[in-house]
Amino acid sequence: MDRKLAQIYFGILGVVSLVFGVVNILTTISGKSLLLGILEIPADMFRGGWGGLVILSAGLFYLSGAKRLSEIHHFSKVVMASILLWLIATCDIFAMVCESIPGGEEGPFFNTLHGFFAAYAPPYKPAIFLLPFSLVVIYYIYKRRSE
Repeated sequence: MDRKLAQIYFGILGVVSLVFGVVNILTTISGKSLLLGILEIPADMFRGGWGGLVILSAGLFYLSGAKRLSEIHHFSKVVMASILLWLIATCDIFAMVCESIPGGEEGPFFNTLHGFFAAYAPPYKPAIFLLPFSLVVIYYIYKRRSE
């Protein structure tokens, strides 16, 4: 039952990652950013295009690996997909931190406390949404290790 649940979970995560990756690439091609509530999909070439390609690849790896998680080769695809998402999400979080430290053009050199915390408010990039769901793979790594 646990393996079947993991297959369904990573399959759904793969589909969602695939959709986010395709939308990232399409917004880059169109040149217009997309803002849906607390979700922001950028249109710049680096984060939208390259990041979208990486998220798309992660989705494909999730879908490919979720078929037979009991085999180590397929399980490693799921782990690799999670690592790809972690890389993009880490870049997004690092960008948020770097943007929160300096003050505005007219303000002081360092940001105020209110401005610092306001930089972490929504909207967020798709990889940041997928990050907590991809961390589940750590549980399965430790579980596989103890078998």
